[in-house]
Amino acid sequence: MDKQAKRKGAKGRQSWGVYMRRYGTLYLLLVLPIIFFAIFRYAPMAYILSAFKQNNIFKAPWELPWAKNNGFEYFIKAFNDRTFMNALRNTLTLNLLDLVCGFPAPILLALLLNELSFKRFKKITQTVLYLPHFLSWIIISGLALRLLASNDGLLNILYKRMSGNPDASIPFLSNPNYWVGTYVVLGIWKEAGWGTIIYLAALTGISPELYEAAAVDGAGRFRRIWHVTLPGLRPTIITLLIMNLGRILGSEFDRPLALSNRLVTDVSNVISIYVYQRGLQNGQYSLSTAVGLFQSVVGVIFLVSANTLAKRFGERGIM
Repeated sequence: MDKQAKRKGAKGRQSWGVYMRRYGTLYLLLVLPIIFFAIFRYAPMAYILSAFKQNNIFKAPWELPWAKNNGFEYFIKAFNDRTFMNALRNTLTLNLLDLVCGFPAPILLALLLNELSFKRFKKITQTVLYLPHFLSWIIISGLALRLLASNDGLLNILYKRMSGNPDASIPFLSNPNYWVGTYVVLGIWKEAGWGTIIYLAALTGISPELYEAAAVDGAGRFRRIWHVTLPGLRPTIITLLIMNLGRILGSEFDRPLALSNRLVTDVSNVISIYVYQRGLQNGQYSLSTAVGLFQSVVGVIFLVSANTLAKRFGERGIM
């Protein structure tokens, strides 16, 4: 028995040595990412305590006394603040519209690009669709102002000439309802082309034999898309949908800030802008930390819930 145990131990040590010689370089490559996440992602989590402590930037949060109401003073203050509730409503509204209108756009583009027969035209089209992703929202807001301005925007100039009424104009950026539509459309235009990359990569994993078999069975182009392409994309679609649901309460900062103006603040003021105004401009760091923590907790709840539902319906999920 002792000899057999020694042999097994020797084999185990030998196999471990072989494994490390084969994959040791990969573990070395992981060192820098782990250090990065430890320093810039996990270490700052200690300052989450600021959400439950008295507001004081000159001391570490663990040295400060607890806030009122057992540490929940700033959470109560946020939910009693009408500005925060308005920002919460706007964040949910804009993110839901982005999800409903923007999420299917890359899928449709990928399906259309996949059906193109001319490779050169396909490459040019892909490049044109990707380009807006590399523009900042500051540049896009400047373009939107020149194209959509009520008085001298290019689209409104054309609209005035076509309608024959020099006073007619569409308030794309000054009317709250039009602003929301403009916000969503610009977001789709900027990111839809970039989002097709993942779906086009997933399409390469679908066997051509499935398309050939479907064609032999008499399936047309739309039938092949419905019964072959979309089922092949389903795992990717579910994964990205779960990740987007996890960001349902998250909010971009540069996009609404760049496109906003005083006439539409009722619909453009989102949580990220609220945190910026309360935290950096007014010095209410504990309040802004509490709001950020609330965002993160709700995002995790949505993420876990969506992942659980996906698994119940037979999908792999992300966890």
